[in-house]
Amino acid sequence: MLAFIVRRIIATIPVMGFVALFVFSLLYIAPGDPAAVIAGDQASPADVERIRAGLGLDRPYLVRFAEWLFRVLQGDLGTSIFTSLPVTQLIAQRIEPTVSLMVVTLFFAIIIAVPMGVVAAWKANTWIDRVAMAFAVFGFSVPVFVVGYLLAYVFALKLDWFPVQGYTPLSAGFGPWLENLVLPAVTLGMVYIALIARITRASMLEVLQQDYIRTARSKGLAQPSILFIHALKNAAIPVVTVIGIGIALLIGGAVVTESVFAIPGLGRLTVDAILRRDYPVIQGVVLMFSFVYVLINLVVDIIYTLLDPRIRY
Repeated sequence: MLAFIVRRIIATIPVMGFVALFVFSLLYIAPGDPAAVIAGDQASPADVERIRAGLGLDRPYLVRFAEWLFRVLQGDLGTSIFTSLPVTQLIAQRIEPTVSLMVVTLFFAIIIAVPMGVVAAWKANTWIDRVAMAFAVFGFSVPVFVVGYLLAYVFALKLDWFPVQGYTPLSAGFGPWLENLVLPAVTLGMVYIALIARITRASMLEVLQQDYIRTARSKGLAQPSILFIHALKNAAIPVVTVIGIGIALLIGGAVVTESVFAIPGLGRLTVDAILRRDYPVIQGVVLMFSFVYVLINLVVDIIYTLLDPRIRY
């Protein structure tokens, strides 16, 4: 197993290399002259040249990339053009709300979607199955910002059950922290729950037709034991796969969700940086999200070996 993990870690190195190359190239593939866009319409040619020199656009591409990559490996993601603060400091200031939102969303999504998919497969072609799959279709069909505004209107403005926007740090108490995250987590988790539930149902339907499941039933095992111990374990690999892939949905959806609920996280930082053309911040945030996603895929691969030891060979 250790050899398998080492091989997977080594395989992530070229992936991160390509990601770093793409992130650095954002400055060059952006439409127009980045220096002119940042300087504004009223800037003089001298101002544009000064900004171009500050961004390193007056030097060869490969030289600039090598210098940037060397600094990144040392933990230096550059300096924001507009705030003059290190990008790592800006990310550190905003990372807690985003991580909190993603963790709560992931927790709620798994504890809701996996049992929903299991029960839908058990009760296939019944009204329970149809209701579960109708909810999944609804989750896929409705945009995140529509769900967010609807939940905020009903549960925050009308019923006054939850705050309409903002974020309370965990240091201020678990209750206020969770209270601020319920509506954003439900909003962000709708698509994720729908995806996991559909994949769980499809995988469970196949497993429930296997001979060992019929043997377990003939021995008189309880239905919950058959479903959640014997069947779900063997159906778990596609479910784990979609959970890992769904992290990308959380990262992308966090940008919209944080904007709707005014959460000062990395999603909001990304939107502000894009609007300002703050390229060092954009590069730093995208690189960090990419690294997290590659790391999640590595963890998923390791979980595969725990669920099915044959995979490591």
